[in-house]
Amino acid sequence: MILKSLQKGFRHGSLFFVGMLGLSMVAFRCADGGDELPVKESTVLQSAVTDTVPPPDTTPVTVELIGVGDMMLGTNYPSASYLPPEGGRTMLADVEAILQDADITVGNLEGTILDSGGTPKRCNNPAACYVFRSPESYGQHFAKAGFDFLSLANNHSGDMGAAGRTKTKEVLNEQGIKYAGLAGSDEMAIIEKDGIKYGFCAFAPNRGTCDIRNIPRAEAIVRELAEQTDIVIVSFHGGAEGSSHQHVPRATETYYGENRGDVYKFSHALIDAGADVIFGHGPHVTRAMELYKDRLICYSLGNFCTYGRFNVRGVNGIAPIVKVTLDQEGVFQEGMVTPIYQMKTHGPKLDDQKRAISVLQELTEADFPETTLVIGDDGRLSKKQ
Repeated sequence: MILKSLQKGFRHGSLFFVGMLGLSMVAFRCADGGDELPVKESTVLQSAVTDTVPPPDTTPVTVELIGVGDMMLGTNYPSASYLPPEGGRTMLADVEAILQDADITVGNLEGTILDSGGTPKRCNNPAACYVFRSPESYGQHFAKAGFDFLSLANNHSGDMGAAGRTKTKEVLNEQGIKYAGLAGSDEMAIIEKDGIKYGFCAFAPNRGTCDIRNIPRAEAIVRELAEQTDIVIVSFHGGAEGSSHQHVPRATETYYGENRGDVYKFSHALIDAGADVIFGHGPHVTRAMELYKDRLICYSLGNFCTYGRFNVRGVNGIAPIVKVTLDQEGVFQEGMVTPIYQMKTHGPKLDDQKRAISVLQELTEADFPETTLVIGDDGRLSKKQ
């Protein structure tokens, strides 16, 4: 939108200048009795026009976005024993350079950022109740790693009640990180970089969040962002969980009796409404990807950095870092998957076995055989010609 206006203005200005110069040359000939200008003088004038008005830059404008899945760097509730060593400073160290290498980097923040206090949520099953409260100093770890947008739309953003959400937002504001996903208060966020405006919104099936199941409302949020920005990024937390739910069913998913949304219908509807890329998470495992109307959908980016209280065994411990290149209209150009793994004792590390790539290839072929997306053995993403 912005780039189009600038280019349009440049073209009109250039034509006006050349046109006025031509008129002045005609007037000069008329005043001199209509004789032709000497070739040498014409050459000089033409040279001046060439020097003054350079040809427009036709280099295609592209942007690079990075998306990752669930993040919870450690919790001091119910015990500080669930915190990592060194104040969490090393949790993202192995992948920082990768995360920083993009115009915009996006992730999902599971839990709250709060030193103490808050009202822990109540669970129907206390034995399976997980409440996350990370120290406020952890906010700087996300900023240092290069995160621009964080989603608060998930089942853990309300773990410590209103106090937890308030402090989380205060900490992210202090770190210069934008966030979205809370219904009625923080439904969207906008960042402008190098003349390009990026819009961000996030959805989940949980109380207090922008509801993934209310597709008409989600479409309205996306349309509003599309009117205000050049690139619209959507994050969602949805779908059933675990290794038995790696496939995208193209139907409403339920888990523990909860409606977790129809992530396929939701994603297609939001691209129809103006979204340019969709980064999903929630199942805690990697899911397939597809191209729809030349827009990339990642149905689950899995557990990215989840210390202490998450199951990271087997497929739960591998995940992709997805980097996607878009043109100025938001159309997919290419991408790259960097496979990572984590264990109970450390954050994400580069996976030489490239397991997340293999999983993405298998699931995408199974779930979206019609897609034009190609996932190379080296992780490169491209479009079938």
